[in-house]
Amino acid sequence: MQDQGLERKFGLSTATYVVIASMVGTGILVSPGYMMVTLKNYPAIFGLWALGGLLALCGALCVAELAAALPRAGGEYVYLREAYGPMPAFLSGWTSFFLGFSAPLAVASYIAALYLLTPFGLAQDQPGRLRVVAAAIIIAITIPNLLGHRQSAWTQNLTTMLKLGLFAALAVLAFLFGKGRLSHIGQGQPFGRVELGTAATQLFYVMFAYSGWNAAGYLAGEVKDPGRTLPRSLLLGAGVVVVLYLALNAVFAYAVPLNSVGFDNAEQVPQLAVEALFGPRASSVFSVLLGLAFLATVSAFVITGPRVYYSMAIDGLFPSIAGCVSRKGQIPTYAMVLQSLCAVAILFVTDFQNLYKYASVGLSLFAMLFIGAVYVLRRRRPELERPFRVPGYPVVPGVFLIVTLFMAVFAFKQWPKPSLYSLGSILLGIPVYYLWSAARGLPTGHSPPANVRE
Repeated sequence: MQDQGLERKFGLSTATYVVIASMVGTGILVSPGYMMVTLKNYPAIFGLWALGGLLALCGALCVAELAAALPRAGGEYVYLREAYGPMPAFLSGWTSFFLGFSAPLAVASYIAALYLLTPFGLAQDQPGRLRVVAAAIIIAITIPNLLGHRQSAWTQNLTTMLKLGLFAALAVLAFLFGKGRLSHIGQGQPFGRVELGTAATQLFYVMFAYSGWNAAGYLAGEVKDPGRTLPRSLLLGAGVVVVLYLALNAVFAYAVPLNSVGFDNAEQVPQLAVEALFGPRASSVFSVLLGLAFLATVSAFVITGPRVYYSMAIDGLFPSIAGCVSRKGQIPTYAMVLQSLCAVAILFVTDFQNLYKYASVGLSLFAMLFIGAVYVLRRRRPELERPFRVPGYPVVPGVFLIVTLFMAVFAFKQWPKPSLYSLGSILLGIPVYYLWSAARGLPTGHSPPANVRE
């Protein structure tokens, strides 16, 4: 089924680049340092990144089935609507607008500004300047994406190639020419002293870094030959990032001794690694290039998020202006502008200290819901055409659900405040949904609106 007003113009390359750019974000810069400080054991860190990669691939396989069977703009909003009804779908979209896209968009632009300005001495003790530059980055990336599919594709492809090439070059050059030591891997506390609960919560950092393995699903209404393109893009993109992340963590271990990382410099591990391997001058060049590469992450959020609000608006569950598309570019322009404005506002009213915990818990709860939709739709909609089916069903989605549930239990135990805030912000959407539906005269039962049924 084709989404009204959207055209299928995105190919395999753009869909794959969107997955890669959505996954390779702030997580790989910040998560390794926090894990070094908390776990103090490189083998445990490697094990969690490998487990996170396995979960990301399991999730990508499940979303590949859902996206190929329901090739419409909106990603998990569509899957939840079809599996559970409009209210859980609305909660997903409600959470996506603030937690899933606008806040990460603000953080990605802030990190890009930080890395761009640091070598020139313009970032130290200048949060106001960083926020202004970050806001300018959001605006500068939003504008070409408003013009049409061709401009979106070029912006996304070029910035993603820069980011992927930069990290790949770092991984290769580090072991060929870098001044590191393999003995760093044996430093720290013994593996047996790593507590299970601590490891479970640190896996949230890993999964936040891997988040985005479902990104191509948001473009499902605009992808050519979705039954073939979507599964390929999801699996190819996720597979590339898993290999890249394992290689980068090997570089960090090779370059950075565990005892040199504390909470005061945990967010600077990639820069510390480059400086240790190649010297301070190379670190400055790397910082600028990394800032430019992060424009790919900004672009990915600008592209994907508005497709959720577009789909919600078509269903009457979001302001109708978000469902309007430009006549020339066939782009959900108003939804894109709304998200970018929200991200700019977040830049100036929020500190980012607990954002990872807050965001990762909420996103993981919804990940369990839409991965569970594979089971629900297999049972409820057996007649639905499925060009791609999850191999290893029902084990593959089961592995994802069990591990993620295990993580969530420990998160509420060890991170009670951010976990409860995250859950509370989701539940706040329930009365909003019923008030909005009553005001618009919409049904609140399971059946989707008539204009979106098969």
